Amino acid sequence: MIETAATTEKLNKFEKFKAEKDGLLVKNEIEQFAQIGWEALDENDLNHRLKWLGVFFRPVTPGKFMMRMRIPNGILTSNQLSVLAEVVQRYGDDGSADITTRQNIQLRGIKIQDIPDIFNKFNKVGLTTIQSGMDNIRNITGDPVAGLDANEFYDTRELVQQIQNTLTNNGEGNPEFSNLPRKFNIAITGGRDNSVHAEINDLAFIPAFSVNKEQIPVFGFNVIVGGLFSAKRCETAMALNVWVSPADVVSLSKVIVEIFRDHGLRANRQKARLIWLLDEWGIERFRLEVEKRFGKSLLPAAAKDEIDWEKRDHLGIYKQKQTGLNYAGLNIPVGRLSAHDMLEIARLAEVYGSAEIRFTVEQNIIIPNIPDSSLTAFCTEEILEKFAVNPGLLMGSLVSCTGAQFCNFALIETKNRALEMVKSLESELTLSHPVRIHWTGCPNSCGQPQVADIGLMGTKVRKNGQMLEGVDIYMGGKVGKDAHLGTCVKKGIPCEDLQPILREILITQFGAKLREPATV
Repeated sequence: MIETAATTEKLNKFEKFKAEKDGLLVKNEIEQFAQIGWEALDENDLNHRLKWLGVFFRPVTPGKFMMRMRIPNGILTSNQLSVLAEVVQRYGDDGSADITTRQNIQLRGIKIQDIPDIFNKFNKVGLTTIQSGMDNIRNITGDPVAGLDANEFYDTRELVQQIQNTLTNNGEGNPEFSNLPRKFNIAITGGRDNSVHAEINDLAFIPAFSVNKEQIPVFGFNVIVGGLFSAKRCETAMALNVWVSPADVVSLSKVIVEIFRDHGLRANRQKARLIWLLDEWGIERFRLEVEKRFGKSLLPAAAKDEIDWEKRDHLGIYKQKQTGLNYAGLNIPVGRLSAHDMLEIARLAEVYGSAEIRFTVEQNIIIPNIPDSSLTAFCTEEILEKFAVNPGLLMGSLVSCTGAQFCNFALIETKNRALEMVKSLESELTLSHPVRIHWTGCPNSCGQPQVADIGLMGTKVRKNGQMLEGVDIYMGGKVGKDAHLGTCVKKGIPCEDLQPILREILITQFGAKLREPATV
């Protein structure tokens, strides 16, 4: 048994049910669950332990579950995407999929009696949902153009896969890491523009050059820890004052997760993320414990990192470092996909590329390895009218969480409202540069409003004696180099009054101009 801080602290209800039965054990019961139906399940199995398998009960759509995949570095094959599409297609109007802000995808409308068969389909094509929810390592993010970008320092794909394999036992489930105090986010960036938003992760690796004894620059990563978004607190990660070579990234990740597992705070669930342990210990004590477990001295961080570009959105057609090949960045508005959309994107990747698809943290898609000779035909494909390579400057940067349509935590509807409002604003305004607008339905901040130019956080407001859906407005978030979080500038705006306020903000602070009225 793993000894944890929970052995000496008063257990909260989550720690109690985890102590009674490890979440991974429901893997052996899924056939039985499918036979008896969701109504007959133990409450903790239904609401919590199934999340260890990536299966989420949603009270707002009882009987229809969400499944969260694990897509390391956001990369999958057209065959894998087609299998996901077939799963969604089975559920007709109730079936859909959402790309997430962790380069992942979630499937909706799933019925519990179909889950064993779905898992078998996933197994055959190398997909897994294991440990993708609750107190586990979440999807590990890496550069979306890893291996394609001529300017990258390091191709993150293999490291991301190795970390996932280590922490999830090659996708089979790893009880060594299935009882963390809370969730844990890991990101690795090997490029110059911080495509993974490293600063909002519990653990992140950022490209940096150290020097060896001969004073020759050596590539590796500076390590930062403690970033998070939560309803209780939002923080950017702090420097651990550690530099590691790529060869040590996987083992260092394992050590840091072990320390969090064994010493993370468990009494108050709202104070159980890594940052709270760092508060209690201080960064020096934490670093000493990392070094002790790592088994050798750790080098201090390099004096500077290599994040020196502004953030790229990867939308459009770009040359790859491989001669004669290109990648295409497609805008998927608010990340929402139907089964038909998924099959069409899989077909595009198969016909024009190398049967590979990539997700970005902006909820968009990249299709790599398109030959120069195929670009003209690719750009005439009908599906690109819906998923444009050159979208509007608001639509292309729009991000949204799930919202009240499917999430019981959300205080407002987000995705549909975000789409309608941006379409309307683009019809009214012209812009000279992208403006990133992020919607999140509640203070849990899944839509990451704090990193946006304009962030909108769902709330309830009172107007004329009635309770309405509203937002708090955040501004000033910056991504890429010198990344930092925005702050709340305006509270309690009814959604029905929001559009003219956004229009004014875009005009006065982002240089937008009103469109000239059309002439007859």
